[in-house]
Amino acid sequence: MFIIGNFLNAVAVILDYILTIYMWIIIIRALISWVNPDPYNPIVQFLYRITDPVLYRVRRMLPSSFFSFGIDFSPIIVILIIYFLQIFLVTSLKQLAFKIIISSKLGA
Repeated sequence: MFIIGNFLNAVAVILDYILTIYMWIIIIRALISWVNPDPYNPIVQFLYRITDPVLYRVRRMLPSSFFSFGIDFSPIIVILIIYFLQIFLVTSLKQLAFKIIISSKLGA
């Protein structure tokens, strides 16, 4: 049973790293958008390719009044969603893994 606990803990840690890296990619994308980047730059193309699907979905869900200010709030919303996933999902997986590991040690 401890193997399942260790597996869940590993999944939680990897998910936490992936969410953190994606959050930084979103931040870099938002910062680069302020300076009018070269669209043919491979780094800029990579950032757009990896972030556009998520940001597009969030933009579609926002009411049109959010865009009347000329500020794109979708990166902020995505970062908040990432924080929520890190606090709720990753922490829950780690706690579940810990309980499984402890119960397997107590049961042995």
